[in-house]
Amino acid sequence: MSLAAPPMGRVVQKPMTKPSRTFLAATVVVLVSQTVAFAQANATVAAIDLRQLDGAAYGSRVGQAPAAGGSTGSYWSSWFQRSDRSKAEQPRWMTPMATTTPRLEQEFRYDVLWQQAKLGTPYTENVGNTKGLELIPFDKAEVILAVPPYMIHHSSAVADGFGDFQVLLKYRMLSADETHGHYVLTAFLSSTFPTGTGANGQTNSIVTPTLSYGKGYGDFDVQGTFGVGLPTGNEAIIGRAYVWNNAFQYHLLSLLWPEVEINATWFQDGKNAGQQQTFVTPGVVVGRIRLMGRLRLAVGAAVQIAVSQFRTSLHNPMLSVRLPF
Repeated sequence: MSLAAPPMGRVVQKPMTKPSRTFLAATVVVLVSQTVAFAQANATVAAIDLRQLDGAAYGSRVGQAPAAGGSTGSYWSSWFQRSDRSKAEQPRWMTPMATTTPRLEQEFRYDVLWQQAKLGTPYTENVGNTKGLELIPFDKAEVILAVPPYMIHHSSAVADGFGDFQVLLKYRMLSADETHGHYVLTAFLSSTFPTGTGANGQTNSIVTPTLSYGKGYGDFDVQGTFGVGLPTGNEAIIGRAYVWNNAFQYHLLSLLWPEVEINATWFQDGKNAGQQQTFVTPGVVVGRIRLMGRLRLAVGAAVQIAVSQFRTSLHNPMLSVRLPF
């Protein structure tokens, strides 16, 4: 999703200390190591060879999905058969930098975002950017458990600290791979939880229902979302945000996925009531590069450029690292 208004409405709490940053780094290391261990452990029991995995999970042999009902193992031992089957039933597009993809994906993702409110002011570093572990636990369904971002403000006026925890659920309603229609339609439901510190989080949870869509035309595709953030309380202060994102993406030279995104937000209630902001976001993602077994690597970079008269930030460079498995 694109950027919304800065967090507001919280009572400023005790500033985060250096050990908090150490804890954040340790959390990321543990999650990445557990992701790799999970992929390695389950690869030995998945009843699909690597050649079929490439086609089913990542599209080098489009249209060849693992047979439904072919698993005879337990829920855990057949995890990759189930997730590979789900991925084979959809296009193999890359997840855009800012727009949440309608595809189901299984990966660990970690982003860093730099936000500048005005020219000449220091950047706020958003370490994590509400990304994390993405899993396909059931056919046509995905859950994303986001690592709370750590906000570094470089300002004595605002204390550094963690943002809110978020969970996002996807249910894919319609899909077809490149040879059978090249489209996806998915419903999202996400919720934040007010776990952030100081002004880095909200006072109440925000529930966001979203409709996500995508259509491909050869090597070109469009992926988009439209959703509304609904605070569970304190709406007069937090406000609602209507977010419409569209990513225009092209695939070339096997590993390159250049893109341009339009990220638009309309604000209702709160301090930005009646305002609208739009970012144009050029970027590129490189991947998926095989690391070991079924573990892949994708890296991306982009910059959000404010083009509307009203904006909550000016230029927002971002980096993204993904480990699909």
